[in-house]
Amino acid sequence: MLSSLTRPASAALRRSFSTSAQNNAKVAVLGASGGIGQPLSLLLKNSPLVSRLTLYDIAHTPGVAADLSHIETKATVKGYLGPEQLPDCLKGCDVVVIPAGVPRKPGMSRDDLFNTNATIVATLAAACAQHCPEAMICVIANPGLDPARVNVPVIGGHAGKTIIPLISQCTPKVDFPQDQLTTLVGRIQEAGTEVVKAKAGAGSATLSMAYAGARFVFSLVDAMNGKEGVVECSFVKSQETECAYFSTPLLLGKQGIEKNLGIGKVSSFEEKMIAEAIPELKASIKKGEDFVKTLK
Repeated sequence: MLSSLTRPASAALRRSFSTSAQNNAKVAVLGASGGIGQPLSLLLKNSPLVSRLTLYDIAHTPGVAADLSHIETKATVKGYLGPEQLPDCLKGCDVVVIPAGVPRKPGMSRDDLFNTNATIVATLAAACAQHCPEAMICVIANPGLDPARVNVPVIGGHAGKTIIPLISQCTPKVDFPQDQLTTLVGRIQEAGTEVVKAKAGAGSATLSMAYAGARFVFSLVDAMNGKEGVVECSFVKSQETECAYFSTPLLLGKQGIEKNLGIGKVSSFEEKMIAEAIPELKASIKKGEDFVKTLK
């Protein structure tokens, strides 16, 4: 995850970036000898946007810089080694990228990793504030969980409070304070509205919906081809609640729905959400059924 800590607006306004200025960026990479830092430095050296590349780490940076200097792009490269050389690395920089830190090792908790890497980043950020106070600072941080490996069943329906993310059933397991959980659930429930507002009348959440549709099709085809253990959530005829239709995780197979896996164990917070969603879902279902009757 890349987060950017930008300058105050007043500082940004004082500085006019022309096209030529943008093509002559002075960039520092702090942690340039690491597993992310080296390929990142390579990519930056290869860019016509960068005119000066300064590399900092506690080991090997002169060698990394010498290696990169053989690439025939315009950016000059210099390596800086150790805390005493950090000020010279930072002076005059427009952008500072911080991939610095240690990778998680077996037996190390994410809390341990956070404490170690947060301290490193804090030290480097303080140096940036002192030696290049107007630079953009980009911190590359591990989000903790790989989104592609996170699974959260979303049951219920497709609008507002009928959208019920079962955070308690998330794999891998997560835990949030109640205030954060409430905010997160609200954000999920209003995700479509958020996109509609952001597009300002130019459309709705079409791209992400297309992705979701394609993902479901791929899963269904996999299951039809004999792949086992394929599970996706879908809004289907159901006896899991008092609603005639309800979205739950489904085990897919060669004939489509092999088994409705149901709601499963839920928290009291989620139980309350389900209860609040039922009346609205019933009304939506009735509206759909009444509409179908008009077609007969």
